[in-house]
Amino acid sequence: MNHRTLGNVGAVSEVGYGSWQIGSDWGDVSEAEAVEAVETARDAGIDFFDTADVYGDGRSEQILGDVLEDDIASGDVTVATKAGRRLDPHVADGYDEANLRRFVNRSRENLGMETLDLVQLHCPPTDVYYRPETFDALDDLADEGKIASYGVSVERVEEGLKAIAYPGVETVQIIFNPFRQRPAELFLEEAAARDVGVICRVPLASGLLTGALSRDAEFPEDDHRNYNREGDAFDVGETFAGVPFETGLDAVDALEDRIPDDRALPEFALRWILDHDAVSTVIPGSTTPAHIESNAAASEAAPLSDAEREAANAVYDEYVREHVHHRW
Repeated sequence: MNHRTLGNVGAVSEVGYGSWQIGSDWGDVSEAEAVEAVETARDAGIDFFDTADVYGDGRSEQILGDVLEDDIASGDVTVATKAGRRLDPHVADGYDEANLRRFVNRSRENLGMETLDLVQLHCPPTDVYYRPETFDALDDLADEGKIASYGVSVERVEEGLKAIAYPGVETVQIIFNPFRQRPAELFLEEAAARDVGVICRVPLASGLLTGALSRDAEFPEDDHRNYNREGDAFDVGETFAGVPFETGLDAVDALEDRIPDDRALPEFALRWILDHDAVSTVIPGSTTPAHIESNAAASEAAPLSDAEREAANAVYDEYVREHVHHRW
């Protein structure tokens, strides 16, 4: 497993583990399955874990805290969590010091950590990025030793660009994959210029870029790929990266026709992301041990060829761009 620098957080595995799936919104996942997934990730060399306080109302944090207890104590892993989506209503004014302090203390308890490695604002309303007092509150929490570093998780490129204007923002988490290419136009360059770490989520477009989904695929009632296809629960860009499902399947078919037979599609997608030097880590999520192991192995896979990159760009332009590029 190769490592890269994540802002001032330090070196992290360039393939991390996204822990949304072991919390909620992906169908039923037993505790045994969740524990096995985290243990498999560690065995595969992954030492960066991303979670949030709302994933299963703290379930994801608690599982990570339990399974990784020794590694957390020894500093052998980095755990990043997120705060803000517990607000109801989820409005910019709620991102104040009192609420952030409450959320941070709850995550510290869930994870069993005196000092959280990294806290990220969890896709807040755009107006939050125009509230310096929110970032002042995070500075205060850092000064008190409750958090070591902070960053943001954003929906749109413009939010990421605004966030990195704050000197205390060390990381930005953003959707970036062969079906969501806009961050490569400007954002990655600006983040690199400021030594801001970049965490790439939804790297496999909610399973589209695994090549395993079909037109007759059915998803459980509590799976966001069922109930959020139109953005009814949260930003539609989080589900299939915002690509309409049928269109995404057409794009996958076209992409598989154009890449080498010896390059599995998930490896292709992860390598496409990692071939951008400004990326610090990519965080696929899965509860299937074989998938977790193959995702981790993408770190050692060969970079994409010019022909492979051209194939990704051609498919994006033909099938995907019109649906996502202007929106996020």
